[in-house]
Amino acid sequence: MDDRSPSPLSLAFPLALVILAAAVVGTFFLLDWRLDVASEHGRGVDQMIFFLLVCTGPLFVAGHLAVAWFVWKSRWRDTPAYLPPSPRAEWLATLIPVLLIGAVAEGGVLAIGMPVWGQVYREEPDTLPVEIVGKQFEWIARYPGRDGKFGRTEPTLIDDVENPLGLDEDDPAATDDIVVRGALYLPSGRAASIRIRSLDVLHSFAVPVMRTKQDAVPGLVTRTQMRPTTPGKYEITCAELCGMGHYRMRGYVNVLTPEEFEAWRARQVGWFE
Repeated sequence: MDDRSPSPLSLAFPLALVILAAAVVGTFFLLDWRLDVASEHGRGVDQMIFFLLVCTGPLFVAGHLAVAWFVWKSRWRDTPAYLPPSPRAEWLATLIPVLLIGAVAEGGVLAIGMPVWGQVYREEPDTLPVEIVGKQFEWIARYPGRDGKFGRTEPTLIDDVENPLGLDEDDPAATDDIVVRGALYLPSGRAASIRIRSLDVLHSFAVPVMRTKQDAVPGLVTRTQMRPTTPGKYEITCAELCGMGHYRMRGYVNVLTPEEFEAWRARQVGWFE
């Protein structure tokens, strides 16, 4: 065999890298891969994703092309032995990526991300208080009643049919609490402050079109906030593997106009009323 004949792998591997890079770039520009946005902060989340893809995409392509070139350049079987780079080249190869990633993370991410963080976690005035509770394998929403207060809950009182959240009937604030299984109702244009609990294992409350995701942790109360912008019916999923029935743990966010929401809430009856 001719010692200067190229290895088949050295020909196929660079070509595969170039094809992969081209396919990723083509998918990004040619396909509509993003979901619609139905929340105020969701637009900022999409801006962050687009910024990161634009910043890291060229690095991805350049890295694949560089590896393809190195493999192609050394395709001959009698290629000279590897020569180590100079200390200056090593320093440049280390510092330049660090500076680039630092600029992306500390510059763009903070500039775009901090306002979004405020929209999600800074308490706004006149928010709608809502509680969402995860349990295998269901989402249960609770609203304070006419008194504007959430009633007390006790784990020992939980009954899947009669009292799924364990509301304490002896607490006057719990009498008019509104409990809705498998659905969440929100008005458009108004921020909803959502506190999240779990009755059993780790769950994750996720509404993809709202760009909302927050873990439901046993023993803790977590929270998130979102302002729906578009009336409609949107899926709630569990984004954390929580057991054999994880695939069927879903619900729906029903975003109504403010007038429709007030009419819906006026029709609701407290759990113990």
